[in-house]
Amino acid sequence: MKRGLHCLAFICASAVLVVAMTAWVQAELVVGKASPEEVIAMLKEGNERFVTGQALHENTDAERLAQAGSENQGDHAFATVLSCSDSRVPVERIFDAGFIDLFVVRVAGNVVRTHEAGSIEYGLAHVHTPVLVVMGHTQCGAVAAVADVVQGHKHVFERNIPPLVAPIFPAAKRAMAAHPEALGRAVVPFAIEENVWQSITDLFMQSPATRMKVRSGKVKVVGTIYDVGTGRVDWLPESRVMELLDAVERDPGRAMNAMAE
Repeated sequence: MKRGLHCLAFICASAVLVVAMTAWVQAELVVGKASPEEVIAMLKEGNERFVTGQALHENTDAERLAQAGSENQGDHAFATVLSCSDSRVPVERIFDAGFIDLFVVRVAGNVVRTHEAGSIEYGLAHVHTPVLVVMGHTQCGAVAAVADVVQGHKHVFERNIPPLVAPIFPAAKRAMAAHPEALGRAVVPFAIEENVWQSITDLFMQSPATRMKVRSGKVKVVGTIYDVGTGRVDWLPESRVMELLDAVERDPGRAMNAMAE
């Protein structure tokens, strides 16, 4: 009889443990401990809800705000996103995400220089997000302006804008070379995609820490383009990211010291 009671108690305890473990795993997914592949799936599902008008708007209530005021973002944020500052690109809404869900870096033209590279490194290494999304968008004014300049049209910018958009020039030139039939503003969509690849290349060139995380499989970098008219995110080929990483690792001009001295 006692043995039977002991067995029953063991079975009950095991069941409780299984339930607890299941809840723990689910919680880990919510707070950003998912694999890169799982996070990408979460982002895609969130964007699909946004596009189809079925957004859940989770993690936007007073309880979540209280968590933001008392808990570490590293326990919750599940992706770092580099996007343009354009007001038509509301990153959290695009992915149906809430407070403490995304570590967002925004700059005109979604370019990567020192400040952006450092912010991304913080998101990957200290907020522990397993995914970096580099997101360009349709009708990007920064890319369009650079494409105009490359095609010979004169623009007069405020003093701080030319160095800001300088990283976009190689992307615009590659787009023009690859699509000589695309004249005037017709080249802009091609330049927008090239600019996503340029930003990823610039990040890899400046950030050995990011290169190591991607090479180890701990982090995935993905390129995307957001359509400001439909709300849909177009996911670019992941294989291209690894091609860029391989090219950068052969480049003698790449940064080599991962840590500040």
